[in-house]
Amino acid sequence: MDTPLQTPALTDAEEIVCDVLVIGGGTAGTTAALTAAEHGADVLLLEKAHVRHSGALAMGMDGVNNAVIPGRAEPDDYVAEITRANDGIVDQSTVRQTATRGFAMVQRLESYGVKFEKDEHGEYAVRQVHRSGSYVLPMPEGKDVKKVLYRQLRRREMRERIRIENRVMPVRVLTAGGRAVGAVGFNTRTGAFVTVRAGAVILATGACGRLGLPASGYLYGTYENPTNAGDGYAMAYHAGAELTGIECFQINPLIKDYNGPACAYVANPFGGYQVNRHGERFVDSDYWSGQMMAEFAEEVASDRGPVYLKLSHLPEESISALESILHSTERPTRGTFHSGRGHDYRTHDVEMHISEIGLCGGHSASGVRVDDHARTTVPHLYAAGDLACVPHNYMIGAFVFGDLAGADAAQYRAYDGELPLDQLQEAHELIYRPLRNPDGPPQTQVEYKLRRFVNDYVAPPKSGARLSLALEAFERMHDDIAAMGARTPHELMRCAEVSFIRDCAEMAARASLARTESRWGLYHDRLDHPQRDDASWFHHLDLYKSPTGAMEFTARPVAPYVVPVDGLAAVGGPSRPLGEVHPEQVATAGAREAAPVATRQEPAPADTTARPGTGRDTPATPRLLELLSLAEDVPRLSTLAPYLADSDPTVRRTAVTVLTETVPPGTGPAVAAALADPDAGVRAAAAASLRELVETLEPEPALRDGLVAALSEADPVARAAALDVLRALRLGDAALFAGSLSDADISVRIEAVRALVSVDAAGELARAATADPSREVRVTIAKALATVSAGQIDETTPAGPELEVVLSALAELIDDPDALVRAAAYEALGTTGCPAPLAARAEAALSDAAWQVRAGAATALSLAAPGRAVPALAKALADANADVRKAAVAALTRHRAIEDARAALATATTDPDADVRAYAAGRCDRLSPGA
Repeated sequence: MDTPLQTPALTDAEEIVCDVLVIGGGTAGTTAALTAAEHGADVLLLEKAHVRHSGALAMGMDGVNNAVIPGRAEPDDYVAEITRANDGIVDQSTVRQTATRGFAMVQRLESYGVKFEKDEHGEYAVRQVHRSGSYVLPMPEGKDVKKVLYRQLRRREMRERIRIENRVMPVRVLTAGGRAVGAVGFNTRTGAFVTVRAGAVILATGACGRLGLPASGYLYGTYENPTNAGDGYAMAYHAGAELTGIECFQINPLIKDYNGPACAYVANPFGGYQVNRHGERFVDSDYWSGQMMAEFAEEVASDRGPVYLKLSHLPEESISALESILHSTERPTRGTFHSGRGHDYRTHDVEMHISEIGLCGGHSASGVRVDDHARTTVPHLYAAGDLACVPHNYMIGAFVFGDLAGADAAQYRAYDGELPLDQLQEAHELIYRPLRNPDGPPQTQVEYKLRRFVNDYVAPPKSGARLSLALEAFERMHDDIAAMGARTPHELMRCAEVSFIRDCAEMAARASLARTESRWGLYHDRLDHPQRDDASWFHHLDLYKSPTGAMEFTARPVAPYVVPVDGLAAVGGPSRPLGEVHPEQVATAGAREAAPVATRQEPAPADTTARPGTGRDTPATPRLLELLSLAEDVPRLSTLAPYLADSDPTVRRTAVTVLTETVPPGTGPAVAAALADPDAGVRAAAAASLRELVETLEPEPALRDGLVAALSEADPVARAAALDVLRALRLGDAALFAGSLSDADISVRIEAVRALVSVDAAGELARAATADPSREVRVTIAKALATVSAGQIDETTPAGPELEVVLSALAELIDDPDALVRAAAYEALGTTGCPAPLAARAEAALSDAAWQVRAGAATALSLAAPGRAVPALAKALADANADVRKAAVAALTRHRAIEDARAALATATTDPDADVRAYAAGRCDRLSPGA
């Protein structure tokens, strides 16, 4: 067996200094490097493979999808087309850069030697593939485009300015003082640790093509370039940059059983087209929209499938021309694939299917948020190409934004400060961790498992439950990734890529869970939110890594358009912080307390019509149609009142939905009254409506009266919603909320606990602490006791009356027979304070059989007197459970003024668990003897 690679020391890093660091040697990266050098910057171009044949353009390109050539198309028309294709969710200022600068880039490439098809008069032979506008410019010899670009990099004047380091893979962008200052990575051939000090960093690492698993199961058989594993997405996220549109997946038509596109956009100008098995054309929407993919998927799944690219009707000269393009530039193995099956375009049409999902700004709209100069939200950090969110930007857009990034970044000189040690340590751990476990699970197995979860739970059609299961799976994958083994630098590269894929998978799942509507056709199809909701979601959905390490979201209104588009209007406005997006409860199917009840659903009549607000199987009765037509006119409450009292529950439920969409004055009391509806569906709709509208409802007496009345309803859904809204609108008091602590339903009692916390009702919570029969409720109460405003005890501040009540209740809960309740109670003491009698019990609890209790006890000791806490916590650093050791590290940090605590933390930096070591190392770095 080969001897494993030795881990280089952190201090043995090879450091490179430059003005502009470009990460990725593909289309955008090469252009960025050339432009930055032309503007006088010293440039470093890092590529994990070799720039000569790296990136999605490595084998060339058969045409430009979005060439706005004067006389053949207008920039404003192109911007409007992209806006419509993306359902209006675009930053037109960025799209317009491609539209207005694309022609100059075509001319620049032509000056380099790239050939574009021209007609007999020397004019560009632009062809029309999209429903409006002619934007496709063929490249008959496009297979040479990367060679031409590489030749430019190797020109003498460029060699003096551009240093190329092939086989170097960055894993993190370094930041200091709120700006990008370099990157850290390793050599994929030697394993050497590499750091870069730079004035600006340009990310140009391409799409996340290795996200979903292809139908073949072959890890690298992806539609996109499989070397693009989401490196840049992960690096931008961990550097603090905002990403946007991550819920808008890239999904494409491709050849069945082959990882290449069917290339209808190439075949269409020659007369090819997509058909179902009957030879019928079926695509109603335009080529570059997600709606087209929805129509495609529907046809494939119907009895009219399979779907084909029809070529067999074409004349010989057309087929020969197509073969020369499709079997060379696009995919050299394509001809071999067809030949192996005995298929020929003259006798067989090409069966098509649907690709796996991926993330890509250039082919959909998911990427790093950039402005019209390719700047990200982190100063001195740029993104270009398929990584940047400039919808449907394609190859010309990658060139344009690479050029913009290079020009803007060239103004900065190399960073001369200290590189951040904590970030270097984190990257070092990420890179070399697999060497410590050379016989661990190989990257291929872990990656297959991860991407299978992506297919099972994240790929459309989406649902909240499946996305929540995905998040559970991706959280577990942290351990699987940490256990991966490697022996060579190449294997280290693949292991790092898996961590990037996992990051992207989590982003995709959380973003998809956050956007509670359906939009972009198949790209974001939510079964549980089937309608497009412009009122709430005509927004970009931005995600970022918060200072605490959590993934948080912001709904950012679309900026006013620079090009008007019929049927779409962007008015801007303030952003809406969403914070973290939490998964739904998917541990059990329904409630645990009762057996499932069978329900019978009658089949929908043949003439049913899925309409907004009615559900997919609701009959389109005249009464419903009348109601839905009213919704367009924003009716008054008095107009909707008859429908809210209709004898048909479907009409009443739809009326609640219309109220939620239009929100006329008086909506709150009217919806609250619907919580008493005799139909469960209407009550559920009312409960959902109240929670959706809670931030906009007027806390008026009539609303309070309706919610209080709902607390007596038989339906726990109504009771829980009423408590939730009463709490949020500050319409209740301790006496009102305490009455629900004896409710028969667990979910209602939990809402009552949350409501009591909102009014700091420590006494009521304490009295309920041990009385509730449900473990879930007692855990909730234990956590709640730590959050009421009763103060905190320490050595100089004795407990006041309210805090004494809280501590007394927690003292009872730490004797609870259930381990999770005891753990929650001890953890609460880490917030309230842990006086000597309870500290003694926490010290004893460090020997509890349940690791959760031991971890909670360690947390409690963080606020105990250091004379007792520090020795006990130092012993806990030897606990068999890593989470207990991690809790002990966090607790010791609270005692950092004590020398013994600092010494104990230093020992934890050699813990066998990587997470504990990193946790301890980070805290040791921030501690000093005088702290």
